[in-house]
Amino acid sequence: MLKVGLTGGIGAGKSEVSRLLAGYGAVLVDADRIAREVVEPGTPGLAAVVDAFGQEVLTPQGDLDRARLGAIVFADPAKLQTLNAIVHPLVGARSAELEAAAGSDAIVLHDVPLLAENGLAPLYDLVVVVDAAPATQLERLTGPRGMAEGEARARMAAQATREQRLAVATLVIDNDGPLEALEPQVRRVWAELTARARAVRPV
Repeated sequence: MLKVGLTGGIGAGKSEVSRLLAGYGAVLVDADRIAREVVEPGTPGLAAVVDAFGQEVLTPQGDLDRARLGAIVFADPAKLQTLNAIVHPLVGARSAELEAAAGSDAIVLHDVPLLAENGLAPLYDLVVVVDAAPATQLERLTGPRGMAEGEARARMAAQATREQRLAVATLVIDNDGPLEALEPQVRRVWAELTARARAVRPV
């Protein structure tokens, strides 16, 4: 098994890269998706979030109001740390279950937005970073995603810097350009991953 960590700043295009790699055959363990699952209604995770932040982070239907919670935690590093302390252990446990089910010859791709922030690089055989300039990230967030500039800047500021992410990278995918320039790079990365997987596979 080859364990790959994939990360990138918000708006860098990491989701598109993970979609492409999963299409080529990687077993995708998506931390964002798991993070949503572990705070669904009725879960211990959601109960812990409500204990920490109050009933106001729930919708009238009893679901987590992600926009409201995001506005709270991205404006306050201490509250973000509180949320991470609840969610990250739950995500880690579920990720380990999915990885164990993947099989010994799989390339397991862990899509982890906060890999650099949480010092998780040593957990993986290698780390792939999707890189884009901060100006490009901001343009994508305020353009196609329609995010207010202040919110976009706050979310970017809550993450690792570009330099911190690149410092943990084994392989870098430059996604500062148009979408059509992305896939050829991802194909090259996939070729590298399959070569490395063969190298570590028992004979």
